[in-house]
Parts: sequence; structure tokens; C-alpha cells
Amino acid sequence: MFNPSRDQARQFFIDTWAKRGGNQPLTQMETLALTLMARHPEYHALLDQGERALTREYPPELGETNPFLHLSLHLAIEEQLAIDQPPGIRAAFEAQRAKLGDEHEALHRVLDCLGESIWRAQRDRQPPDGAAYVACVRAGLDD
Repeated sequence: MFNPSRDQARQFFIDTWAKRGGNQPLTQMETLALTLMARHPEYHALLDQGERALTREYPPELGETNPFLHLSLHLAIEEQLAIDQPPGIRAAFEAQRAKLGDEHEALHRVLDCLGESIWRAQRDRQPPDGAAYVACVRAGLDD
């Protein structure tokens, strides 16, 4: 399994963003990443900075979203949905999308749950709890 460093993950997004206007071939992952970046115009100015964007910090106490983490979580969710892993994540997402009527908003609900799942796993020094993650995505569907 590929486990990029922080700088490698950031470089992937910067390099992919730089390819958007050219005639360079794109991998499937780059094509997906460009689609995700296009949905987030608030990150375009940062991505346009190229190499200068690599070193910027996003301390949680400042309340600023880390765009590279956000986009990386989006990529992870796309893969999870494609293979329905953890089991039930695709159905939970589809239910959120149907309820909200907005695919991107539903993806952000999933993203929030994934972030919480990762945080809990790190805090507890345990593997992520897939069932709790899916339950989080399903939460609020009956409201």
C-alpha cells in the first residue's frame, strides 16, 4: 500500500493542478484529483502557488482547514465508495446523498466522519472502527 509523506501528498496535488491546462497525460488518480480540486475553488489560489504551498502549516487551533488533508480525505472516500469498504459505506453515502439532494454535501458528511474515525484511532492507538465510521455516516438519516 502506498503511504506518502506529507510533502509527497502535497506535491501530488500541486503537480496535478499544474497539469490541468496542458496536454500532459493524466493518471486515473490525477483525473479524480482534478475533479475534486475543481469542486473546491477556495483552494485554487493556494494550489497556484506551487512549491511555496508545500511548507504552509495549518494548526488546528487556528481553525483553518488544511486543504491538502481535505483533498486527501476526499480521494480516500472515493476509493472507499468504489469498493464499498468498509462494508456499507456506499449505501450510507447514497442515503445521505438522497436525503440532502447534494452529492458534495453528502461527501463532506462522510469526510467529517472519516476524519473523526481517524482521530479516534490515533487517539486510542487502535485500528479505525469501520462499523462506527459507517454508523456516523448513517447518523441523522431519520431526522
